[in-house]
Amino acid sequence: MIEIDVQVDLFHPADRVWHALTDRALLARWFTEVEPMAGSRGRLLLFTAGLPGFDAAVDAEVTDRREPELIALRCLEGGRRSRLSCAVAPTAEGCRLSVREVLEHGSWSDEQRERREESYRQALTGRLPAILDWLAFQQVDLRRGEPGMTTEMPVTEVVGDEPAPAARRRRWPLLVAGLAGVVLAAGAAVWAVLPAEPDPVAGPAATPSPTATATPSRTPRATPSARPTRSATPTPSRPSRTPSATPSATPSRTPTSIAPSAPAMTARYRTVSTRLLGFTGEVVVDNPGSTAVDGWTVVVTLAEGGSLTDVSGAEYRRDGQVVTFTGPPVPAGRSRTFTFAVRDVDQLTRAPEDCALGEDPCAGL
Repeated sequence: MIEIDVQVDLFHPADRVWHALTDRALLARWFTEVEPMAGSRGRLLLFTAGLPGFDAAVDAEVTDRREPELIALRCLEGGRRSRLSCAVAPTAEGCRLSVREVLEHGSWSDEQRERREESYRQALTGRLPAILDWLAFQQVDLRRGEPGMTTEMPVTEVVGDEPAPAARRRRWPLLVAGLAGVVLAAGAAVWAVLPAEPDPVAGPAATPSPTATATPSRTPRATPSARPTRSATPTPSRPSRTPSATPSATPSRTPTSIAPSAPAMTARYRTVSTRLLGFTGEVVVDNPGSTAVDGWTVVVTLAEGGSLTDVSGAEYRRDGQVVTFTGPPVPAGRSRTFTFAVRDVDQLTRAPEDCALGEDPCAGL
């Protein structure tokens, strides 16, 4: 039995997450467009043909619905039959959303399954939290509390039948909409300035550490004992040749000894999404070598105040702001991808402070 299982912890109440799961307009914003099928109750058509891992639209029938805990669908897509469930469970900080799809008839290729799982993961850890933040901002009532304080309006106050005074209804929605535009514009500006240049650290980082630290420490101690010996044996030409010979010999031995034994593993980072309360990062571990690598370790340092909320595609261990990710073997010429969501309300830079695969920094950070 082939299945896909993706989970994400969200800093929002279950009823808000349920609203984003079941409202057609909202679902189209973070996953795909949905239309009810004419003449049948509980049947939907999901326009997923253009999404990675999907090769056709999905004909879905609702088989179970328990608000705001569970919605289950029986899905038909391109001759395959599967069951898709979305479960919402409350947590101390919000709720956990679990999306699980089990294939009952037909098959996916390994590549299609990976791409399909990635589609779910990007939607749940990137676009859905942004929609939920937007919904939360819409429910902020600036009329309540002291200056500088905000409280959340009940949904019934916004959609109820009891009309509010006309002057208030005209003023405050415009103010809230204006503030929403400012926040979204700020988010777009932050996204625009995110670093996108590949490998800015890789070149300079390798030069200072071996040259600057090793040479000064060894030269003062070696020079007093070496100079009397060399002055007695040959001329001063050998001391000048010895330093130039040592560096040239070391690089020539390094490629021949290291390259055959271990493939040149690399890692690249990018911020796949940002939102009011944090961001989602993605790391791709590449194995361009001709032999498989048993495993890998990527160390990410979060900015001060950052809180890890979700990880998909890797095992992890956290020590303060340093998170160590480990993963399964990488076949020759292939790659592994993992994502992590960070809640960071105090930082404007939506990216970790550092990312490295072994001693090599991740490209793109």
